[in-house]
Amino acid sequence: MAETFAQSIVEFFQDKIPAELIIFLISMLPILELRGGLIAAALLNVDFIPAFIICYIGNIIPVPFILLFIRRIFQFLRDKKGFSKIIENLEIRSMRKSEKVKRWRNWGLLAFVAIPLPGTGGWTGALIAALMDIRIKKSFPIIALGVLIAGIIMSIVTYLVPSFFGF
Repeated sequence: MAETFAQSIVEFFQDKIPAELIIFLISMLPILELRGGLIAAALLNVDFIPAFIICYIGNIIPVPFILLFIRRIFQFLRDKKGFSKIIENLEIRSMRKSEKVKRWRNWGLLAFVAIPLPGTGGWTGALIAALMDIRIKKSFPIIALGVLIAGIIMSIVTYLVPSFFGF
């Protein structure tokens, strides 16, 4: 799913804005994050090192804001018509995915963010950490390391494996 969505974004913007900006913006998006950014970078033939750095930074930028402000934003929006259900669904879905985090706390948060599967990553990890009241001093470094590990895994999948098989 991330690959086809990333590919359609790449095709739409390819001739309009620089490849580096495309992968940066994709990496900042929830769901796609660094995973989608690296796939887009490979599709755009962006060299590995710059692609990795750009995608990592793009994925990390929203995390402190989520950790610091998401509860206040949710509280503010909860009173607004139409947002109450959305907020409730986000909280329920995030907390449902948080079983490992609840059980193993820091290691669970790291594993949750590091394993590049749909619905995991920096955005959801930050949301779970905020909802579980894990302090930013503790959660941000864990999430940053998890994004780094996810980036290494995705780099192998998007850059190393295809070149190994001659794609």
